[in-house]
Amino acid sequence: MNNSFTYNEIHQQPAMWRKEYAAVLAAKEEIRAFMHKYLTPDTDVVLTGAGTSAFIGDALQPIMRGLWRNVRSVPTTDIVTHAQYLLDKERPLLLVSFARSGNSPESVAAVNLANKLCKNVAHVYITCNKNGKLALQAAGKENVLAMLLPEETDDKSLAMTSSFSTMLLTCMMLGHIDTIEKDAEMIESAAKNAEAVIAEYEEKLKEIASRPFERGVFLGSGALKGIAEECHLKLQELTDGAVVCKFDSFLGFRHGPKAVVNSKSIVVYLMTEQEDVQRYERDLVKQVDANNKPVAQIIVIAGKAPELPGVKADLVVRMPFGPGENDFYGVVPYVLVGQLLGFYASLAHGLNPDAPSVSGNIHRVVEGVTIYE
Repeated sequence: MNNSFTYNEIHQQPAMWRKEYAAVLAAKEEIRAFMHKYLTPDTDVVLTGAGTSAFIGDALQPIMRGLWRNVRSVPTTDIVTHAQYLLDKERPLLLVSFARSGNSPESVAAVNLANKLCKNVAHVYITCNKNGKLALQAAGKENVLAMLLPEETDDKSLAMTSSFSTMLLTCMMLGHIDTIEKDAEMIESAAKNAEAVIAEYEEKLKEIASRPFERGVFLGSGALKGIAEECHLKLQELTDGAVVCKFDSFLGFRHGPKAVVNSKSIVVYLMTEQEDVQRYERDLVKQVDANNKPVAQIIVIAGKAPELPGVKADLVVRMPFGPGENDFYGVVPYVLVGQLLGFYASLAHGLNPDAPSVSGNIHRVVEGVTIYE
């Protein structure tokens, strides 16, 4: 299946990140002018999307608060049903919409509702499809910034992979637009870490994906909780639900969700190098290891491996290029572990990773949604 869309879209990610960085650099002045005009200390910034696109906002919210004071992640699927409670019509709003195709009914409806309800609204569309409804309706609108990603990121497979990571990275660059030329080294480190995951660990992840497990658990703290959320969906949807998955924070997992771990589970720990946070993560890893015998335990970390005496991890995925002390983009390459596990588990279940939904329950662009007035 090395010629599948999914395989190629996972593996092209480092190249896409470099390509998008160059595009943002080239458009810096236009982007900067827009952000300075519409982003003020009083502006509500809402990060929105559906499914995987919503998870981008979940990953971004903890780290973007240091740049945009009033930032929230709110799925389009919530805005469509509860816009009057979730959008403040009296405050300036910057709605940042993430959309692979730009054709999801909720994506378009969320934009329309914001325009209808809010007195002062501007939009950033971060999308992979120049021919999508969102991209096309941006034309000629002064209050809309359309950031069109490289065409290759308009993933043709059912599961979003390079679209997710490149949209995530793009919004991070948007937050650093005033000094974006200084981020070249960090972008390159992220790309090199992704290449290291593929070169050094893909075969082992393939072997683990072939083991007999029925549940998958992904844990992360802060921004990595959002990455864990995306990883859990990749494994679940690429196996057509044969592997049921869960995500959580390390501390939150203790409060009931830990009951899902059994001998037919794999547990993936996305660990930070921040010592004040990692001490909580290490405690949880040791507790799970002492109380359970899952099919596999995988530790993922950018930097040195954590000290976990007595813990038998089946695989430690160590990304060697960072994070440095101020590495803003370091969380992005973690997602490749979930993507690769999902891809190879799909094959192990006899599925086509490009179209794994034998049941027909899920589609590349959501179907069956009626938007009511």
